[in-house]
Amino acid sequence: MTNPNTVVTWVDARERLPRSGTPVAAAITGRYPADSATESAADAADTASGEEFWLVRPMVFMTLHWSEDGAQHRDCFVDSDGVVRLPYGRTSAETVTHWADLPTLPGGTTHLVLGEDVQSALQNAWGPHPAI
Repeated sequence: MTNPNTVVTWVDARERLPRSGTPVAAAITGRYPADSATESAADAADTASGEEFWLVRPMVFMTLHWSEDGAQHRDCFVDSDGVVRLPYGRTSAETVTHWADLPTLPGGTTHLVLGEDVQSALQNAWGPHPAI
């Protein structure tokens, strides 16, 4: 198997943003919603309700994005569910502190392989099958 490790270079979203349409890993910070009065104590213990978070999600950066509700957003990060997050420092409940280019596929230099090239790309990434 080829080396599956990759190096991630994080970019501070306050300093520079990716090109429009670029898929990235985005480091997001915010706060989980506080517990509602109807939740039981056991349910609250199982969640991070009201707690601050910092996590990584795959997103796409867009210089102009129209939400399903018709709202226009500029210089934003959009996840697969259509949730829009702004760069850190702008008014938003959850903001992107850093972003990084997504790694390439194992054993290659691309992010996407389609059709008849998939099997040969997989074999190249796996290398020779180990003898048992």
